[in-house]
Amino acid sequence: MSELLIGTVIKSTGSWYKVRSDNAIYQCRIVGKFRLGKLKVTNPVAVGDQVKFEIEDNEEQKGIIKEIMNRTNYVVRQSPRKKHFVHLLASNVDHALLIITIKDPMVKPAFIDRFLLMTEPYRIPVTIVFNKMDVYGDKEMYTYNVLKEIYQKIGYNILLCSAETGEGIPELRASLNGKINLVSGQSGVGKSTIVNRLLGKNIKTQELSDYTGKGQHTTTFAEMFDIDETTKIIDTPGIKTLSFNFLEEQDIIHSFREIFEYSQDCKFGDCSHRNEPKCAVKNAIENGDISELRYFNYLQLLEDTEDQNYWERHKDI
Repeated sequence: MSELLIGTVIKSTGSWYKVRSDNAIYQCRIVGKFRLGKLKVTNPVAVGDQVKFEIEDNEEQKGIIKEIMNRTNYVVRQSPRKKHFVHLLASNVDHALLIITIKDPMVKPAFIDRFLLMTEPYRIPVTIVFNKMDVYGDKEMYTYNVLKEIYQKIGYNILLCSAETGEGIPELRASLNGKINLVSGQSGVGKSTIVNRLLGKNIKTQELSDYTGKGQHTTTFAEMFDIDETTKIIDTPGIKTLSFNFLEEQDIIHSFREIFEYSQDCKFGDCSHRNEPKCAVKNAIENGDISELRYFNYLQLLEDTEDQNYWERHKDI
């Protein structure tokens, strides 16, 4: 067997993986099955993974991935197509950008909290970027300021920008320096245009659908791009919905950082912060220390989790 090379996965297309090793790019495939703990994955290798691979065809620069090296972290969601599987968005991430907008399409605060469920398990720092500020009126700016206060208070970085005019892009660029940055967002929020701005080149973008008002998918597969030698972005496909049938109640409680903090003072160790007596979280909400909006989203996620039958959620695991 030839000596194994070490490289970084920079693009995943589902069956083939583009791996960069030194200054060469190899098209690699996998042989055998890789799992993520007890979870079944649709894509066992993620963009950002460090892998060991064997050269299969030196002339055509093709290889076979033999080993996935230890990950510092990973970002995972329920597969949108196979509900009993999970889908890896990226791994070894230093920082995540969540691109949203108040208008065209209208922001859904519940989506913000669902996204944060993917980054909180590893405490990946997140910057929430409000794009399209050039079309905001007084109503949109009011909504922006309310959301800014909620999320800044609990430790998330907030930025306001316009990919169209370039306003706020330098500040956004500065937040990425020296990091591997996951870039994500719902369809239509201008994610691809922001990526174009950051890279200084044009990647395919499409207009909003006239019928649905939603963006067309412009990024089909996750891919890593270099902004400079030390700064990289992992562009991911636009997200329509986020579901988490692999999470338990305690996973959700731990991922709402302020709720988890106050839960230490609840009378009961297994308090779900709904109807239990002497609940420190409910007291914090009444005192204005925890956002009612965040609490409502927390309750909705608990309900969604409970609505999925236990055996259904654990089928084939």
